[in-house]
Amino acid sequence: MTEAPAPHLPPRFEIAPHSGERLAYLAVDGRGEGPTLVWLGGFRSDMRGTKAEVLSTLCEREGLGFLRFDYSGHGESEGRFEDGTISGWTEDAAAVIAARTKGPLVLVGSSMGAWIALRLAQRLPSRVEALLLLAPAPDFTSRLVEPKLTAEDRAALQRDGFIAEPSPYSDQPTFYTRKLIEDGARAAVMTGPIALDVPVHVIQGMEDPDVPYGHALELVSLLPSAGVTLTLVEDGDHRLSRPEDLARMERAARALARESRPPHP
Repeated sequence: MTEAPAPHLPPRFEIAPHSGERLAYLAVDGRGEGPTLVWLGGFRSDMRGTKAEVLSTLCEREGLGFLRFDYSGHGESEGRFEDGTISGWTEDAAAVIAARTKGPLVLVGSSMGAWIALRLAQRLPSRVEALLLLAPAPDFTSRLVEPKLTAEDRAALQRDGFIAEPSPYSDQPTFYTRKLIEDGARAAVMTGPIALDVPVHVIQGMEDPDVPYGHALELVSLLPSAGVTLTLVEDGDHRLSRPEDLARMERAARALARESRPPHP
């Protein structure tokens, strides 16, 4: 059962060694030897969204560790969003994980967070034991944003260094910078088979207007054939935050966490 979100808690802060910025985070201490679940949010999202709150409650109930944080320029962290890149936000994630977790990890990446989860799994193969990817958007800059750019957009990127588009999720526009797009090309992961030796569960809505489900199908085709589960939600959107979506996420997270627990003697 999905429970009500926890009350608002004040954030803690970790200094990112690579930037010197204060990154806001919240953590749940685990009991026993189970893995720590790490929430990796999406582009312009923050750590207090519905899915992260539900996972925090789940981990408290299951005795699992849980870490969530805001990338630079997001939520309650320092920095300007417009200065951010995939590489920089990956470094943010790696810094908070290194400072605030020990032992095995289950990474839960939503949208852009799935891209960062994949990069972290390649970077931390001895620690990452499973991935749960929700509406995954790896390589979204080159595969989803760039193909839709008009000649005017491309001229603006060269002239101004950014473009601003209306957002369906906020009254503030979404900024795409030239720096973000250029870094995204260098940080791409869908350039060939993705070498991972851990269970991966992908949950994708088939009515997602931002990340077409064909993108998830292509991602799955690049992942190892063993241990990959794809759940297509026929009427699911990009948020995947309806009660039934949250329950589906909880079941998947619990199953992955149980798979990575050490066996009892």
